[in-house]
Amino acid sequence: MSAKTPSPRAALSPVDTEDSRTGSGDAAASDTAPQAATSTDKPGAAPPQGGARNNETAKALAIERRQIAERMEAIKNEKLRRQLEQMEAEIAEPKQAAGEDGAATTEDGMRIPEAVPPARTRARHWLALASLLVMVLGPILVSAWYLWSRAHDRYVSYAGFSVRTEEIGSAFELLGGVAELSGSSSSDTDILYKFIQSPDLVARIDADLDLRALWSKPGRDWSNPEHDPIFAYKPDGALTGLFGGLFGRDTGGPGAIEDLTTYWSRMVKVYSDSGTGLIDLEVQAFAPEDAQLIAQRIYDESTAMINRLSAIARNDTTRYAREELDQAVERLKTAREALTRFRNETQIVDPSASISGQMGILTSLQSQLAAALIELDIQRQTATDGDPRIAPLERRVEVIEERIEAERQKLGLGEGSAPTGERRAFADLVGEYERLAVDQEFAQQSYTSALANYDSALAEAQRQSRYLAAHVSPTLPESPTRPDRMQVLGLVGLFAFLIWATTILAVYALRDRR
Repeated sequence: MSAKTPSPRAALSPVDTEDSRTGSGDAAASDTAPQAATSTDKPGAAPPQGGARNNETAKALAIERRQIAERMEAIKNEKLRRQLEQMEAEIAEPKQAAGEDGAATTEDGMRIPEAVPPARTRARHWLALASLLVMVLGPILVSAWYLWSRAHDRYVSYAGFSVRTEEIGSAFELLGGVAELSGSSSSDTDILYKFIQSPDLVARIDADLDLRALWSKPGRDWSNPEHDPIFAYKPDGALTGLFGGLFGRDTGGPGAIEDLTTYWSRMVKVYSDSGTGLIDLEVQAFAPEDAQLIAQRIYDESTAMINRLSAIARNDTTRYAREELDQAVERLKTAREALTRFRNETQIVDPSASISGQMGILTSLQSQLAAALIELDIQRQTATDGDPRIAPLERRVEVIEERIEAERQKLGLGEGSAPTGERRAFADLVGEYERLAVDQEFAQQSYTSALANYDSALAEAQRQSRYLAAHVSPTLPESPTRPDRMQVLGLVGLFAFLIWATTILAVYALRDRR
């Protein structure tokens, strides 16, 4: 029994798969354990046929369980061993590749890097050093020599001014509190900023001060060690005398206004603040008096320009009012001339006064006629026919009536028209006079209105006046401040180094591409 029981399980190979081994061991254990429990746990069961047989069965079961446990342990160990072999194989592949290229490795297979050979100075290193000396150190040394041996000192005169606008209100505005005191116009500041840099101003100041002579005082001859050809005014350029015809021909002339304007931008610096309307001016010259004189002339010309702008603005403001006033004056003159011509032709100064006199005469004649008629009626009633006193009275009445009719015709009140060649009636004269008087009155009122408008426009133009106010008068420098030798030398060194570094990087980049 004991020899046959473990034989099927002993046939399992230790190299079987993990699932088959686990399933076989579990099945064997589950089949054996119930059998043992069934044979030993039944109460009242009959004792086995022999004690030796039971002992052998228990030993076989114990042996079988131990073998199953050992096989399961072997399966786990086999799995771990395979995993370790796979990891060692993965590690061994780069080590083998590292060993094939001839590099040294450590005991665990790690590669030891080769030793770096000692650095050597090559030809390109010497060329880079030589280029550094030529392109950087050379310009620095040449610039330092020129700045401290040949460059002349320059003096700077400072000035500051602004364009102010006065707007003084009228008496009614002052009473109402609507007056505007003073301010600054940004447009005027921009105009002045451009004017100071314009060739027009350069030509005006050059005509007065001879800027070419003032700015050429240091001399511009390269062969003379006392001259300063770089910073002095030279219309043909600073390099013309040094390299001859390579950069142009040295004409020795005064140069065009464009050349002087270009040099002006180097010697005259203008700084404008659009927010506050302030203008700051820096004028350089090789003598302190020259710098102050040029700055003063710039201020004077700027003042004149601002005054011209004020005059133009004032003329624009009053031009239309002046044209209207001139038209009103001409209309009034025409009306007065027509009225004067009428008076000369009619010999009547005032038809109204004349007609009043004529009406008085007519009224007096009518009174006399009424008295003569009354007297004639009395005589006719008291006297007989043929009385000689009646004839004179009748004649008197006729004469008065004729005179009244004549006076009425003068006034235009009589029947019929006046004979040809006689003077016009007073009614026509009065009508024409009134027409001329109305024209003259209208012309007089138009003239009065135009004159008032012109006075108002002129007062408005005078209230809105602009002027140049200097908050810093042109100063007289006491010590030179230009050129700033250390700053110029530093800039030369910086740009020379940047050019050299860019050149070296470009050369090495082309070399690496090849």
